[in-house]
Amino acid sequence: MANSARTLGRWLGAISALCACSAAVAASAPSVPAAMPLLPLPAESAPASGSVTVATGTGIATPPGDAEAASAARLLIDRVATTRGIALRTVSSAATIRFVRDRTITGPEAYRLEIDATGIRIAAATRSGFFYGAMTLAQLLSPDQAFGQPVTLAGVTIEDAPRFAWRGLMVDVARHFQPLPSLYQIVDQMAAVKLNVLHLHLTDDQGWRFEVKRYPRLTALGAFRTPPSAGGPAPTTRIGGFYTQDQLRALVRYASERGITIVPEIDLPGHAQALVAAYPELGVLGDQPAVSHDWGVNPYLLDPGPRGVAFVEHVLDELIAVFPGSYVHLGGDEAVKDQWERAPKVQAQIKTLGLKNENALQSWLIDAFGRYLATKGRRLIGWDEILEGGLPPSASVMSWRGEQGAVDAANAGHDVVLSPAPTLYLDNLQSDQGDEPPGRLAVQTLADLYAYDPLPKGIDAARARHVLGAQANAWSEYLVTPYQMQHALFPRAAALAETTWSRAPRDFAGFTNRLARQVARWRRSGIEVADSAFAVTYAVQGTRGDALRKGKVAVALSTQAPVGTIRYTLDGSAPSARSPAYRAPLNLPPGATIKAAAFDADGRATAHVRDFATSRAALLNRTPADLVACPGQTLALRMPLTPDAEAYGPAFHVALFDTCSVYPAAPLDVATGFTVDVARFPRNFGLAHETADVRQHYRVTAFGELIVSLGCPVQQKGPAGPSSLAPVVVASFPLPDPAKTPTRMTFSGTLPRTRGDQDLCFQFTSPAAGPNYALASVQLSEPH
Repeated sequence: MANSARTLGRWLGAISALCACSAAVAASAPSVPAAMPLLPLPAESAPASGSVTVATGTGIATPPGDAEAASAARLLIDRVATTRGIALRTVSSAATIRFVRDRTITGPEAYRLEIDATGIRIAAATRSGFFYGAMTLAQLLSPDQAFGQPVTLAGVTIEDAPRFAWRGLMVDVARHFQPLPSLYQIVDQMAAVKLNVLHLHLTDDQGWRFEVKRYPRLTALGAFRTPPSAGGPAPTTRIGGFYTQDQLRALVRYASERGITIVPEIDLPGHAQALVAAYPELGVLGDQPAVSHDWGVNPYLLDPGPRGVAFVEHVLDELIAVFPGSYVHLGGDEAVKDQWERAPKVQAQIKTLGLKNENALQSWLIDAFGRYLATKGRRLIGWDEILEGGLPPSASVMSWRGEQGAVDAANAGHDVVLSPAPTLYLDNLQSDQGDEPPGRLAVQTLADLYAYDPLPKGIDAARARHVLGAQANAWSEYLVTPYQMQHALFPRAAALAETTWSRAPRDFAGFTNRLARQVARWRRSGIEVADSAFAVTYAVQGTRGDALRKGKVAVALSTQAPVGTIRYTLDGSAPSARSPAYRAPLNLPPGATIKAAAFDADGRATAHVRDFATSRAALLNRTPADLVACPGQTLALRMPLTPDAEAYGPAFHVALFDTCSVYPAAPLDVATGFTVDVARFPRNFGLAHETADVRQHYRVTAFGELIVSLGCPVQQKGPAGPSSLAPVVVASFPLPDPAKTPTRMTFSGTLPRTRGDQDLCFQFTSPAAGPNYALASVQLSEPH
């Protein structure tokens, strides 16, 4: 295994050769042909004379006895069969495609690809170099949709090596367990675009996924939870799963053959509720909670005493026997210290160790684990909270709370990986389209990820070598199924791949044109790829009220990515490449339905058709994507009706601290009534110290009310202190008993006639300890 696996530690030995500051990259970037259909772009590319045709039956040869070259050849055959439909074959002589071992090629992931009239040569000194050369050739052999047809490649010489050594994705399998086949699919598609680190978040409050033979209850009990309730009988379904050590060893081998190192994470000392549920004696206060079903920050911590330290060392012994890479991730994030503060034995430990406070105790604990890992030839990495209380000398930092943690750690001489929220958090939605799946509402588009530079400006140039690279994270509170996980990862993973591999100047238009080919390859491989960046978005010009008053609505059409021409229809038919091209906002009488999509130069739609209805009823309707937050609040989450639902269903926009939302600019001189569709769902948030920020409203009925008003209360400060401007109440509806009623309900009422547009506020006064509520839709109505 040691001879066949290229661990991350070996790659990091060449980090100084692979890293460059962004200014230097821009200044010294080689010229790469704009038409080069590769993703990511290579370091250097130059045309060569001649050409070669590759078809079914074309032969591949490797050096005799070279197992690494032979492995890369097999993977090339598999990839080309999937993405192009050409059956290549291995031969012993007279091969068109040849793998060549070349020790002069420096860099653990470097390769050279040469194409000319004599054939194709992939030269490398390492397994990873052979593999990346093979993936580049696979992309060149699938430049279009002519599946199964021969491909003629023009002569070219490519010299390639990555900008950064850490090019990663994190998949959270703790909040929602991902079946093994989905992890294999992710590995394959990461490898296709030269991403090389898969970080598995294996433990959290909501589940423990790694089999530890010495502690069997971690998976027998800690791997499963019951869902939260929205009222009525408590659910009894068990949600969860775990991976055996043998299963993970097989995944590690599979990933290693494709140039990917798997970095395991055991999250400590916080996010430990599943651990304490399984082994309460390893907690702090001796109680035994259930495995959590709440997202966010929970209070349970590991016992930092000898028993807890010994437990972690035993777990690490089994973990490193499965994962041979250099790094082990030990979390260290969001560990609220209240349990340690309230535990006399922990306070005594702090005093005995001569530590300043609980943050220093966490630093001591992380340092102890880092030193233990060092005795095993491994390195510790953690989230940037491990900086608090002093960073242990042995630790590396993954910076998620912006970039400052990386700046501080790198300038202090520690290796860092950039992973800042929200930009590199893939559980954020990709657009504000109404059909986006659940997730966080801090929209992070494909363009946002592509624009991100993993080398922060605050890092001293002499310390730039400590920037290992970057990683995007897919936290899975709202990613339940493999389909949803893939939708979040792809195609944004391609933007990360280009920014961490390529030194070429950034060109978003060129990137998205090349990305279209990779999207086709992914889909041919059976992968779900979000089309949000290419989807048509509709925007009413002016207010909808003005459109209703004038009897004419102006609608602008746009896409995030500058790919293709938007074409549309107004007769209900699906648009095609021959439909009218969009040039300027459409001015339409109410009643038309616009259907539109962008079409590329080959006449293919870049996304599925979205439509927009301009009927009067449609213009008076608001869905969750159209609502806004009440003053002083933020609609932070797009949530499903049940947190573990596997089927695609409706989703609702929610503010964490106040169940209130606004229908903006309601035309009250047009509409005379309203019907609101309401959803009730679990309030499964772990807010820790932010619990005090939850607004409690005085309720005047048993289960609270839905209050509809013109405008929302606005807090103002005056000489006598804070005061609240009272809104004009339009209607108030008592909420039914959650234990006895369905989770969907409707309420209807009348509206006062006033001039112009006014915001309609929808405030729920239900108890903060009970279920949550949100609007599914608000429909205003006109007089008959």
